[in-house]
Amino acid sequence: MIGELDADAVAGYFRGKSILIIGSTGFLGKVLVEKILRVQPDVKKLFLLIRAAGVESAKHRVETEVTGREIFQVLKEKHGDRFDDFIQEKVCPLAGDIVYKNLGLDHAKLTELSKGINIIVNGAATTNFYERYDVAFDTNVMGAKHICEFAKRCNKLKMLLHVSTAYVAGEQEGILPEKPFLLGETLREGVHLDIESELNLIQETRREVEANCYSERVEKRTMKELGLKRTIDSFIIGYAKQALSIFLVDLDLIMDVVPGDMVVNAMMVAMAVHSEDQGQSIYHVTSSLRNPAPYAVLADSGGRYFLHNPPCSKKNGEPVRLSRMRFFRTLPRFRAYMAVKFRLPLEILRLLNIALFGAFSRRYGELSRKYRYVMHVAELYAPYALFKGCFDDTNTERLRAALKANKEQNKSRGYDFGFDPKSVDWDNYFYSVHIPGVVKYLCD
Repeated sequence: MIGELDADAVAGYFRGKSILIIGSTGFLGKVLVEKILRVQPDVKKLFLLIRAAGVESAKHRVETEVTGREIFQVLKEKHGDRFDDFIQEKVCPLAGDIVYKNLGLDHAKLTELSKGINIIVNGAATTNFYERYDVAFDTNVMGAKHICEFAKRCNKLKMLLHVSTAYVAGEQEGILPEKPFLLGETLREGVHLDIESELNLIQETRREVEANCYSERVEKRTMKELGLKRTIDSFIIGYAKQALSIFLVDLDLIMDVVPGDMVVNAMMVAMAVHSEDQGQSIYHVTSSLRNPAPYAVLADSGGRYFLHNPPCSKKNGEPVRLSRMRFFRTLPRFRAYMAVKFRLPLEILRLLNIALFGAFSRRYGELSRKYRYVMHVAELYAPYALFKGCFDDTNTERLRAALKANKEQNKSRGYDFGFDPKSVDWDNYFYSVHIPGVVKYLCD
């Protein structure tokens, strides 16, 4: 049973707490750090585990990639000349890495940290859709394992919150319940996940690469090929950079998106509600059930956005008019179109280039790379762009119901903790918030 609480109770929960945040340089991590510092200036300490060579390097990364970003402008205005002092008092960068046992910390720092931490938030993961398999495995699998091992050492720990993406659901269809995975459980029936077997696969692949005297570049490509089917990213950037004009997606299918601030609100409410619980709770902070947004909405708002805000050419700075994106609902139709429209002319150009002793080598190379890029991205995105699952959020709805809404009080405070996707107008959100944010965050 979840008891009721208001925004003051949520903010109050973080007073006097020591919190270890892993993944603070990521998108959600920045939002979480800022929100905690803004709504609860009496938090005891935020320890930010940063991948860095040393303390000074970690501090520099926090200053440039976290507290120095635009999202902290409200805090800067609030604290004025004392902002740097406030950050120095409340934020402690730690040079470490979850891919290592003990989080890459020395024994003294590990012992000190384990004696005082009340909350651990793990938001670290690689979500690069073309990541090396060994790098993704070290971060997403071994990293989570190392964090759990550290958590067992923390005698004052009240909460371990782990953030994952929706795509742990794989290619399942229908209603997906809010339930945990059991150790060794996989998405495919009859298959057991064994971490040691995965580690052996990585090590054997490395040995094979080394035995064949391949270059470092070949090793990286080999490891990436092992990890091709792990994750998804946005095709918005590909379109903005004129690298994509066609794409594989069924516009009638639902994509599951939630504004980042709502995700952080849900995280903070969940921590406040479950701090004293011994069990495990799973929440789908999703929109596909409560306020579904079809891909068609993104396609339409994206087309209008880039029509009204065309990207500039890198060569002369002039606005570039982008061609209209063309979509294909099935992978076979996409492949057939690509074969006729691009692959066949490319093959003719290859033969012509041979006949003319390499006269078109540069042009052929450029077009060939672009063709491979488009095909590669489409193959990677297929399971996600054609995803037919819908995320149940019964638990999350109970969490929302527990939060007493008081708009007047929230307005006077300057913050709230709402995370109801029904409040979002998707067309306006994509056009006015999401697409401009993606372009700014990823293109700059």
